[in-house]
Amino acid sequence: MGLGPGGRDHVTVETLDAVAAHTVRFLRTSVHPTADLVPDAVTFDHLYESADSFEQVYAQITDALVAAATDHGEVLYAVPGSPLVLERTVRRLRDDPRVETDVRPAMSFLDVAWARLGVDPVEIGVRLVDGHEFATAAAGDSGPLLIAHVHADWVLSDIKLAVDDLDDDHVIDRAAHTPVVVLQRLGTPDELITHTTWAELDRTVAADHLTSLYVPHLAAPVGRAYVAFHQLARTLREQCPWDIEQTHASLMPHLIEETYEVVDAVAGLDPDDATTDEHLIEELGDLLYQVEFHATIAEQEGRFTIADVATGIHDKLVRRHPHVFGDVTIDATGDGSSRLATTEVLANWDDIKRAEKGRTSVFDGVPGALPGLAYARKVQSKAAKVGFDWPTVEGALPKIAEEADEVRAAVADGDPDAVAAELGDLLFSVVNVARHLDVDPEVALRAATNTFRARFEIVERLATERGIDLHARDTGRAEHLATLDALWDEAKRTS
Repeated sequence: MGLGPGGRDHVTVETLDAVAAHTVRFLRTSVHPTADLVPDAVTFDHLYESADSFEQVYAQITDALVAAATDHGEVLYAVPGSPLVLERTVRRLRDDPRVETDVRPAMSFLDVAWARLGVDPVEIGVRLVDGHEFATAAAGDSGPLLIAHVHADWVLSDIKLAVDDLDDDHVIDRAAHTPVVVLQRLGTPDELITHTTWAELDRTVAADHLTSLYVPHLAAPVGRAYVAFHQLARTLREQCPWDIEQTHASLMPHLIEETYEVVDAVAGLDPDDATTDEHLIEELGDLLYQVEFHATIAEQEGRFTIADVATGIHDKLVRRHPHVFGDVTIDATGDGSSRLATTEVLANWDDIKRAEKGRTSVFDGVPGALPGLAYARKVQSKAAKVGFDWPTVEGALPKIAEEADEVRAAVADGDPDAVAAELGDLLFSVVNVARHLDVDPEVALRAATNTFRARFEIVERLATERGIDLHARDTGRAEHLATLDALWDEAKRTS
C-alpha cells in the first residue's frame, strides 16, 4: 500500500483500513511525512546506509519481506506515494514467485504535480523519468519530462551534466536559459514550487527526498549518441555469433591491440592538419567499444554495468582531486611555473590512492603485464617517491657504461643466462637515465624504431631502383654489408 505524496489529507481510507487490519507491518522508509500512520513498523532505512547500491537495497528489502510473509502468512508493506509509481521493491515483489502480492491503489505525487503545474500529462505527452536513470531513460528525448527521485544535490548535478556537450554558442545560450520547475514536498504544509533555469538548476534549491523536476522542453537531447552506442553493444552481444562467443579473457588481445592503435593515432596527429583527427576518432571508438563489450558481458552475468564503470571512475576522480572538488589548496608559488603545483597534485593522488587501497608496498598496484620498458619505468618511479633514487641524471649515466662492461664480461664467459641478466641490467639503467631526463623510454624507442624503419624502407627503394638484390647470397658478407651501409648513409641524408 501507498502513503500518498506527503499530506495526511491525501492518504486514502483503504490505506488506513489496511494498517488497522494487519499487525506485522513494514515501511520502506520512515523518512516520509505520513510514515507515522503505520505504527510499530519495521523500517529498512538502515539498508540505505550499509548497501553499496540501490539495487542491492531493493534486493535485500524484497528478501526480508518474502521471509516475513513466509513466517507470518501475510504482512503489510507501506511505501511513499503510490506502490505502482517508481517503486522498484513493489515491482520485485510482484515478479517474485515465492509470494502473492496484493497491491492497493493510492494517490501519488503525480496527481499533485499535474495540479500545481496546470498541465494535462496525457494531452502534452509528459514522460516520467527516474532521476537515477536520467542519462539513459531520457536519451534522445527533449521533453516534456517529469523527473522523480531527485533526492540529493548530486542527482540534480548528474541530470544537468547528462545533456550533450554543445558546440553552437546560440544553442548553448538557449540551453542555459531553458525554464525548469522544481517541485518539493508536494501536498504538505512545506510545499515549495521553484521556477528556475537549466543553468541554475543545481544552485537554486537544496534537494530532498520529496523533490522532483519538471522540464517543459530541453534545448538539447540527453546523451543520445552514447546511449545509442551502448544499445548497439548489447544488440551485437545478443545477436552476432562472434560477439556471443567472446569472454573477458578472449577479448584481452583485442583490448591490447586497440590500445596500441590509439597510441599510433596520437603519434600521427598533426596540429596543422585537422584530417589527422579522423584516425584518432576511429581508434578511440574502437577502444571504447572494448570497454562497452566488457561491461556488456558483465551486465549479462549480473555482475556490473557500464553505469557502474562510469560512476566508479567519476567518484574516484572526485576523491583524488580534492584541490578541485574539496578544500585542499595547492601551493603554486615559487618559480612561477605550474610544476610545483603538479608535483603536489601527484603526491596527493598517491597518498589518497594508498589510503583507498590499503597498500603496504610502494609497488602495490603496479601492473606486471606492462610492456618491459614501461614496467621498469613505473617500478623505478615508485622507488624514487620514497627517496631511493639518484639525485640527478649524472648519477645514473655512469651506470650505463658499467652495465655495458658487465655485458661484455658475460659474453666473454660464454654464459647465456648471465648475458641475459646483464643485458636486462643494461636496459634497466637506460630506462633510469630516460626517466631522469623526463623521456618516456617506450616512446623514445618507438620513435627510434620508426626512424630506422623509414630509413630502411628508403634503402629498399634505392636498392630496387639500382637493381641491387638485398637478399642476394652470392656476394661476400663484408661486401654486402658495405653496399647496405652506403645505401643507409644515402638514406640518412635524404630523411
